[in-house]
Amino acid sequence: MTGADEVGRARRQPDDSADPSPDGPVERAAARLLDVDDVAVDKLPVEVAANVPGNAAKQVLAMALQKAGDLIVDPRTVLAWVVTSVGAPAAVLGLLVPVREAGSMLPQTAIAPAVRRRAIRKWIWVAGAAGQCLAVAAMAVLAATTRGALAGWGILAALAVFAGARSLSSLTSKDVLGRTMPKGVRGRVTGSATVASGVVAITLGAALRAFGGEDAGIGTLAILLGAGALAWAAAGSVFATIVEAPGEADEGGAGGGSRALALLRDDPPFRRFVLARTLLLVSALSPPFVVALATEVGGAGLSGLGPFLISSGVAALVGGRIWGNLADRSSRTTMTAAAGAASAVILALLLVLRFDGVRDVELVYPAAYLLLALAHTGVRVGRKTYIVDLAEGNQRTDYVAVSNSAMGVLLLVAGAVTAAIAQLGVEVALAALALLGIAGVVVSRTLPEVSAT
Repeated sequence: MTGADEVGRARRQPDDSADPSPDGPVERAAARLLDVDDVAVDKLPVEVAANVPGNAAKQVLAMALQKAGDLIVDPRTVLAWVVTSVGAPAAVLGLLVPVREAGSMLPQTAIAPAVRRRAIRKWIWVAGAAGQCLAVAAMAVLAATTRGALAGWGILAALAVFAGARSLSSLTSKDVLGRTMPKGVRGRVTGSATVASGVVAITLGAALRAFGGEDAGIGTLAILLGAGALAWAAAGSVFATIVEAPGEADEGGAGGGSRALALLRDDPPFRRFVLARTLLLVSALSPPFVVALATEVGGAGLSGLGPFLISSGVAALVGGRIWGNLADRSSRTTMTAAAGAASAVILALLLVLRFDGVRDVELVYPAAYLLLALAHTGVRVGRKTYIVDLAEGNQRTDYVAVSNSAMGVLLLVAGAVTAAIAQLGVEVALAALALLGIAGVVVSRTLPEVSAT
């Protein structure tokens, strides 16, 4: 055993002097909101155990700021409006979602060995936030100063940089959460951040609904992107103040590809989780098809974006807290129930659209989007909590990296298959996704229970 291992082991020993009680107004507010006063902190390092309420508040704020930025650079909504407004080629519009999603997932297995060599992981998250801030600032400048193909491909290139930086934050966020929060509180931290982001989404959606017209002012959209850049700058600043004790640092071992293959081959619970996560894509892939149905009966102006952003915000506001509490009780059940709900919503929508006159009722689509967003919030909170609770130490880094990289590939495959099915009709694609979700329910029920209670 190395000296570093001995130090790490000593720091993890229970200590009666570790007092997680809050001593400041922010910490007291977090303790009341998240019920962290009486959580078991004996498995945390002493200095971390004494700062659980403060760390909880900082992670909620940083994650909420990140989610607010994500809303502004959402390739399915706001960013699509931006590239359309600058007159970008249609190919750019089609590449936004794949570049954003796969670009942030695929690199994670490759960068995981470098992350494991770091005893302190929060600075990697901060570096990722800085990269996202700069990338979004570049998008704002491009939107304000260029047009046509130059603007479109430039924004897409900035989005690729954004996605690469996002992979750093995505890989380490769950690592830091697991290092600084005990089981029984992690789901509430994630859920509370989701609630906070919901307030932002509702506010932005209401503003677009009230003041947006048929034509999106590019100056307004550039300012919106600039605000997103500031959100990431603030998130990084907050995250840098989290109290994290030095943990395990892996100086050797197999590289990312070898570890990935070994995990998928030799770890049945993890392999089953990756499969379940793939099948749970129903809640992620179906909303754009609901929006497509809505555009057939409504206008395409900026104000039409408002109801869908409001729906996303209400889902986060209502669902974040509820799903977070449920995830701390059983993250497996949370994933399962949310996937089942998403499939049920899709099937119900397809059924009501069969009735005369319903298809022309504009309110039907934001309502269905709201219910799907609620389900998607449950899937996200449940799976994030599950993978944090499933592993310990450096194994958590490997789990997050491999599952995300695998999902990057599978997302591209699932997206391509769904796009091909959509050639038969949007409703056919939705029906296929509903069946995918039902399969996800079946597989999720076979996962081992890993929650605190």
